[in-house]
Amino acid sequence: MPLGEQATENIHIIDIENNIDVTRNFTEAEIRQSVEEKSNPKVSAASREISIEQAVQKVRETYNSGVTRCLKWRRKQLRNLYRMYEENANLMLDVLYQDLRRSKTESLLLEIDYMKNDLKHVLYNLDSWTKPERPDRDFVNWLDQVFIYHDPYGVVLIIGAWNYPLALSLLPMAGAIAAGNTVIVKPSEISPASARFIVEYIPKYLDNDAVIIIEGGPQETTKLLSHRFDYIFYTGSTNIGKIIYASAAKHLTPVTLELGGKSPVYIDDTADLEMTVDRILWGKFINAGQTCIAPDYVLCTKEIQEKFIQKSKRILKKWFGDDPQKTPDYSRIVNNRHFSRLQAVLDASRHKIAIGGKYDPGDKFIDLTILTNVDVNDKIMEDEIFGPLLAICVVKDINEALKFINERGKPLVLYVFSSSEKVHKIFASHTSSGSICFNDTIVFTGVHTLPFGGVGSSGIGTYHGKMTYDTFTHRKSCLKRNFFSVGNKLSSLRNPPYNEWKLRVAREVMRKKNIPSFDFFWPLITFIIGCSITYYMLNMQKVQPEVLNGTNSTIYS
Repeated sequence: MPLGEQATENIHIIDIENNIDVTRNFTEAEIRQSVEEKSNPKVSAASREISIEQAVQKVRETYNSGVTRCLKWRRKQLRNLYRMYEENANLMLDVLYQDLRRSKTESLLLEIDYMKNDLKHVLYNLDSWTKPERPDRDFVNWLDQVFIYHDPYGVVLIIGAWNYPLALSLLPMAGAIAAGNTVIVKPSEISPASARFIVEYIPKYLDNDAVIIIEGGPQETTKLLSHRFDYIFYTGSTNIGKIIYASAAKHLTPVTLELGGKSPVYIDDTADLEMTVDRILWGKFINAGQTCIAPDYVLCTKEIQEKFIQKSKRILKKWFGDDPQKTPDYSRIVNNRHFSRLQAVLDASRHKIAIGGKYDPGDKFIDLTILTNVDVNDKIMEDEIFGPLLAICVVKDINEALKFINERGKPLVLYVFSSSEKVHKIFASHTSSGSICFNDTIVFTGVHTLPFGGVGSSGIGTYHGKMTYDTFTHRKSCLKRNFFSVGNKLSSLRNPPYNEWKLRVAREVMRKKNIPSFDFFWPLITFIIGCSITYYMLNMQKVQPEVLNGTNSTIYS
């Protein structure tokens, strides 16, 4: 068939950038163009040297070889990854600036140092995490040993996001390696400089047979999802999360979906408003609002709204001056499509703008903008904003705020600003969200002992710190019995021929009893022995001088 005529092949595509799932008809010309692009030397080395099918097969063969189960191998990979962070920090700053015009301070604190600290935490604790657990036993298993082993899942697929393009690909990758898996990483094509860095530098530091980077767009993602993986980790929009969940279900593959949603903020009249406004604005406007846990909208009374605006004007001027577009500390929107989406939202509610509202399409700049008296039916309240626009909705009291929050999808995080412990308890017990943070924003993600993840439409599963290791680990239960005659005699109660006596004894042995834990037993014995030795030594010190004095008096008498 001549070029440019009817479509010759139907290909099912997941378009992550546009959040749609479509079936496209590709013409022969488009297919040939795709083939030519893949043979172009500008295409990544990983894509040039290995196909997706070969990549999946390769990492599965590596996993089956058992090399990744070795703790020494895992440590070597993680140390090499840390060395990559150290040796290429300036280059990582550069690619983040190219993709997002992000400042050095934000890139270091929110992404590069964050990854390094998380990796240090993993390396410090990996030995203890990998040891088998020794759970409590029931009376019926008192003569047995019980363990929980930590098995890697196998071959893991990680699909990264564009707003924190290095951390949201490499941090879960490190956790998957720490757990003993092999990994295929698909960085986001929407942040091309960061994706290129991952493609070029990961193979220089990590085992190329166990960790493979696949560069590309929707077509490559679709091909990856057509293969069977043992675990899939995705960060991105809820719409694409549903598609990935459906693809994983075909193979019964477990998933972690780190999605998003509209994260609300509640402020009451007991909050220190100066600190509150400062912390909310910081959480909202870092990375130009392109953060999944950024405050999305504020719920407060009309009086607090007016004070909020007054303080915001002064704080934003102090931070960014009279023209935020000229400051080096303010990021840009990632691409034209996302800029157009935010522009449409802003234009639809222009009459409600209290601060900001300016934009420059050529620079992909949108001013730090606050909208007041926002109604539930306004366009800005339809979906997650994911940009430097903050909506304020007026409510009468805490009850109306709770009703407003609970009538919508479960957010990734809920922020509450109040000095009242009672208010904190009410929100903790009467709302559902992935996380809840009182009197600050964003910073809770830096606590390595806290799990991070959504609930309902905001996500499935958690990670960060040990939870990342746990995410990529199957906890395999194990019972170990011995051949002692006493245990065997008790076990014989289960064997035929059955009778009433055997049944009564067996049921009594198996009956759940509230037996106190004996974890204190050996520490108590050690304490008693220590006290006994100390008592003995003290008494010996008293007796020896008396004996010595008696001996001397005998000799010289």
